[in-house]
Formats: sequence, structure tokens, C-alpha cells
Amino acid sequence: MHDIIKDAVKDMDSALELSKMEKDVGSVVDAVSQLSTAEATQLGMNFKKFPLGCDLTEIVVGTCASDLGMDELMGNCLLSNMLGASIHVCAYAFADIAESNNMKGIDVMRAVREATDVPLDLDHFGRFGAMRFPREIVKCPGQCYNQGPPFQECPRDRIHSRLLDKEKAALDEREDWIQCSSSVAVNVTSAQGGEDHAAPLEEAEEIASLAQEHGKGVEAIMFIGDGYHDLVTGFEKSLELGADIFVLEGGPFNQSRERLDSFAKAVAMARILVPGKIVATNGAYEDECRVGLRAGLNAIITGFPKNHHGYMCGYSPGTARKGNFGLPRVVKIMKEEVPEGLTSIPIQRGELEALACSIKLVGPENVYPHKIGDFTIGDAHWAVVPHSPIYEKVEVGRTIQGIHESLTGNSVALIGGRFVSWALARELDNDVDEIIISDADPWVEKVTVDILSEELEPNIIGASSDDRLASQNADHTVITSTIPGLVRRISRKLNGATTFI
Repeated sequence: MHDIIKDAVKDMDSALELSKMEKDVGSVVDAVSQLSTAEATQLGMNFKKFPLGCDLTEIVVGTCASDLGMDELMGNCLLSNMLGASIHVCAYAFADIAESNNMKGIDVMRAVREATDVPLDLDHFGRFGAMRFPREIVKCPGQCYNQGPPFQECPRDRIHSRLLDKEKAALDEREDWIQCSSSVAVNVTSAQGGEDHAAPLEEAEEIASLAQEHGKGVEAIMFIGDGYHDLVTGFEKSLELGADIFVLEGGPFNQSRERLDSFAKAVAMARILVPGKIVATNGAYEDECRVGLRAGLNAIITGFPKNHHGYMCGYSPGTARKGNFGLPRVVKIMKEEVPEGLTSIPIQRGELEALACSIKLVGPENVYPHKIGDFTIGDAHWAVVPHSPIYEKVEVGRTIQGIHESLTGNSVALIGGRFVSWALARELDNDVDEIIISDADPWVEKVTVDILSEELEPNIIGASSDDRLASQNADHTVITSTIPGLVRRISRKLNGATTFI
């Protein structure tokens, strides 16, 4: 494991082989720990490249706080929706807002769901439903984040105490919360020594299982901890739960002597191990956010003023405090650390709609966690987005099944070598003799040709990123992108090409 991880730093073919292998958590953590920070950073970015990992960079936004009014909550949610940012639902705060307005917690959740169409990411949710906390917790000013590491215990001497009578009184709402959500977060930090910080692991297992029964994506939250043993435990427990997404918490819960080295390496380890190819953070100081983004971090959970994620990401000891408006600060950090490629940094509503279109034309029954060979078709987004109204709202002109039915001839050129091409190529298997792949990224084109050649009957060849050549040598041409501007640009140079949108 050490040798191939070392090779995967500088060689994408080795990284590809590593991604196919069965991996032992301890061996991965040990091998990455022995790399330099620069090597781990490069390794993480290699695993953020298609198809090894999700290559999107995004914000997830906490819109709520226990002392917000309904108007403030709804306004925050509507703004997040306009941005195309997933909404991080702190269930306890939704329930507190409901109580202040003589409503049920689920009624607040439904109101947000009806007013928005982006994914809803449910957190602070336990075996009885929305967790309920006493005043000393919901009014916490974030002293641990403001004070900074080293962190041994809560500086305010509070523990993860809960108002279980209130939780049990709303037990009949539990399933409805899950149904309204797109993904559900669970916390494994109790297995890392954080028994006073989170619910017992058995409760996390119960909620992860319930989310999976409803087809929802599962996120596992873990501490950076000591940067080694605690990560082994966190990754192992997350995989045992069947988590799709890993969420790393640093800040005061990064107790490593080399904080930034450990955070960068934790991101790289997570990139290699995470089943759904997405790695996020829910708490990281500004310097951790920056090194994490350089090492391949996909998502940062931030928030509006009063939401605790508003100060947990992007600030520093001394400046991290409740009331901070973290969202614009995190966006600025992302733009400074991550170069723009095919998509905006962070992604916006247009990219979310394009992703929803891709899933719709392929069919959610054909995507993650389903595979072609060793690779899933899509990442955890492809399982989460269909559980959001935006999926129903977007329109596609054709599906891969419709394209299949309309094609005649022996060869087809697929312009774009990503997941839609994979799904369409499999749909055409046994019905064409040749499939030509053209992608602007030579690596994407090469990998797609290799993966499809191993799994499908037709002759799969690359076009050296030459769309015109691919089209000229095929009976039919299909542009597989769902990004409107890109589709228009390619269509202008390829007369008669079929498009999905």
C-alpha cells in the first residue's frame, strides 16, 4: 500500500489502480501519514479528478438558529435556494423555531421544503427525531472555537445533554423528517472519544439505517483528533455505517501537533476511502479550510449569522464567534484557493440544474451506487439530488433510452467522456459496433475508453479530443453535456449532432 500510494502522488495511472483496490483503512492512514504535506496535497487533488472523485467545489449553508423567527428562516432558505446551495438543516433549531410559533417541527421542515428545491441536508437528528437541547447548548457562543486548541473538554462545562421528553413527544414525526430530506448526517465522534459531544454510536447506526431505508444519502461526521488513531476509528466506523460522504471537523477538535499537515492528510485519506467520492468539512479554521481545499476538499458547510456553522468554518481563534456571517467569507476563501474549470467556484444554481438533468436523462436507477466495472456512475450527488424538487423541475429533451431507440447505423460518437457517456455507452452495448469518445480533457477521454473497453462489447476508441474528427467518423453524434452554454458551443461546430437538452 505504501508503494502504490507513493506512486499515486505523481502518476494518475497508479492513482487509478489504487482507486480500484480493496483498501484497509489502517494501511491507507499509515501510508498517507508518511507523505510530506505537499505530497498528500497532490494525492488528494489527484483523487478529486474524474472518475476517482467528485471534482465539484460547493458550499452547504446553515440557514437556521433557535432564536430566529419564521420570516428570517424562510428568507435565509430562499437566498440559499437562489444561489443553488444545499441547505443544512439543524433539526433542533427547526424544532425550536416551531415551538416558538406554536407549530410542529415537521411543519417548519415542510414549509422550507415547499419553498425551495435544492437538497436539504438533515443534521442533529436522533432515534426519536429532531434532537432537542437545553438553553446552555442552543445559546452557546462557540467558546471552544473562539478559544482554540488544545481542546480537552467543553470550556463551559456543558455536555451533549438532551431534552428527551420533548424528542419522544414528537416521535410520530420522525419518518416525515427523513422523507423531506435529501441526505442525513450522523456523527461518529462518540467512537473517537467524544462521548460528551455527540449521540452514542448505536443511535448513529439506527439513523443511518433508517436513512438508507428511504434511499437517502448518508454523511458521517468525524473529528481530525490526533490526526492518526482517531482518523482510523472515524473512517472505520463511517464505512461500517455505510456512509456515502465523509465530513471532517477540525478547529478545536484538531488536536494534532501539526494541525495543518494533519488536516491536509486527513482530506487526502478521506478522498481515497470515501465511497461516494465527496469530502466535506463542517468545522475548520481559515488555515484548515485553505489547506483542505488545496488537498481536494469538495464542500464547506457554512452559515448565516446566528447559525453555528457561520463561525465554525473560515475564521480563527479569537475571531470565530457566534453571529459571524460565514457564507461570504467561505466563498472568498474558495475562490482564492481553487482555480475555476468547467464549473464555477463554488458551484451555483446552473451547475446544480445541469447535474439534475444528467441524472434525469440517465435515470436514478442507473447511477451511484451502481457501477460500470470498478467505478460508480456518478458520486453521492447522483443519489441525493433525485430526492430534491429541482430534479422534478428540470426538463430534458431525451433520455439515454430515447437516444438508443432513435439511433441507426453501426457507429456513434459521444462528445464528452464523463458519466452520461458511460451510461449511454452501456445502453448501446451490443447494438453498435463502434463507439468513439471525445473529451476536451485527454485524461478523461483515455480513462473512459479504457473503462468502457473492459466492460462493453463494441470497439471503444478515443478521438484525441477532436470533436469534429469523432463526428466525421461516426454514423451518429451525441453531445452528452447538460451545461447549456457548452452544448450550444459544441453544437455550432457539429451539424446534426443530437443533444439531451
